[in-house]
Amino acid sequence: MAAARDRDPAAQGVSTFEILAGWAGVQALLAHRVAHALAQAEVPLAPRAIAYLSRAVTGVEIHPAAKIGGEFFIDHGSGVVIGETAEIGERVTLYQGVTLGGTGFQRGKRHPTVGDDVTLGAGAKLLGPIAVGDGAKVGANTVVVEDVAPGATVVGNPGHQVRVNGKRVEEPDAAEG
Repeated sequence: MAAARDRDPAAQGVSTFEILAGWAGVQALLAHRVAHALAQAEVPLAPRAIAYLSRAVTGVEIHPAAKIGGEFFIDHGSGVVIGETAEIGERVTLYQGVTLGGTGFQRGKRHPTVGDDVTLGAGAKLLGPIAVGDGAKVGANTVVVEDVAPGATVVGNPGHQVRVNGKRVEEPDAAEG
């Protein structure tokens, strides 16, 4: 609730009940917290059933095994997908259509690890067992398949750094390359 109030201007002056009833990202996260606790307790079927129902109601798909830190916020969450081995740090914000997905059928860690204070823009696709450093920003519709440095801003397809800690990254001269 605090994350929604802090990061969504539309939540200002709105009752707690209205946020619970109308913010799909908040609903999906609450359902995930229950499903994740049941999955950790090795309760059969219930975690997947909760995740399935949550996806049907909210449009947000979060695997029950995904690890999500505190103050997580999904703004306009329709189409968000968070895979099984994804790990998300504290104070992370996702916008609609973000995917934290795998790239194949290998076993083990297959999904991204996202640090603290990260913002992932609408439609961003983070694929594979990559790491996104603390304070990074990933632009809308960016496709990320390699690690992102802490404090970096990444845009494009494939994703490339354009800023690190607020300072513009100089691109190599095409004539020199």
